[in-house]
Amino acid sequence: MSPSSAGAGLPAGVVVFERGWLSSNNVLFVAGEETALVDTGYAAHAEQTLALVESVLGERPLDRILNTHLHSDHCGGNAALQLRYPTVRTEIPPGEAAFVESWDQQGLSFLATGQTCPRFRFTTLLLPGSDCVLGGRPWQVHAAPGHDPHSVILFDEQSRTLISADALWENGFGIAFPELAGEPSFGEIGATLDLIEKLAPERVIPGHGAVFDDVGKALAVARQRLEKLMRDPAKHARHAIKVLMKFKLLEVQTISTAGWNAWLHGTPYLEAIRSRFFGDVELGRLTGDILAELVSAGAAEASHTDIRNR
Repeated sequence: MSPSSAGAGLPAGVVVFERGWLSSNNVLFVAGEETALVDTGYAAHAEQTLALVESVLGERPLDRILNTHLHSDHCGGNAALQLRYPTVRTEIPPGEAAFVESWDQQGLSFLATGQTCPRFRFTTLLLPGSDCVLGGRPWQVHAAPGHDPHSVILFDEQSRTLISADALWENGFGIAFPELAGEPSFGEIGATLDLIEKLAPERVIPGHGAVFDDVGKALAVARQRLEKLMRDPAKHARHAIKVLMKFKLLEVQTISTAGWNAWLHGTPYLEAIRSRFFGDVELGRLTGDILAELVSAGAAEASHTDIRNR
């Protein structure tokens, strides 16, 4: 976790909090009449998120929250920020607004992935095709399906800065979650990469990782990865299980073996992926093999009594 401000060619009044892989990066706007925060991290890091925002705002209020999409690592801090700043307005993409309003955690994927997100409210919709004013400047809102069917990205044409969420990282992009549920989305990822190339940003604030400016290289890397995933969807599915398992270890740090097994068998998404792509392999064996890979790579420790993150 490290904050960086307008150096690196970012617009004045933009502060980026680079977080770890459990929480998405946060982009804080302090210029102009209103303050705003794009994406709020995971619930387990909510106190950190509050501290980071307060360290910059001081006595100023946070006026707006914007979520690029509603995965738990991007909106898990919403509730804590709404409690701290009661008048804050929250803007979300339109696709899952009904689920937020009724707080349908299954529809929002939190229960299915075995993740946590405290209930939050929203004020208005972040509509693709519109402009929103952040830091006193108009930012274009673009639909960016693929990783999530309802995700948006934000582009400042004047500074040619892109907030890419999980549509583009320096070394790839986020898991194509719809593909895992049998809803084709590799093509949408490709179309979103084409959109980013057409926008021609000069720097990118990704959802995870450092701000980068070699956008051409990042797009080439992303397209190469996409081609490999399209050739081997089962490899993508196996990687998705590994990411969900590692995410859980990042969250809990240490968990009893019994608790770990209960989480594995109580997380519907894992069984859904297994049955679709690995029908002849029992879930315990599949996840056991993947845990062994994490241990071998030095990313986890396992004993008869507990599983630990490393």
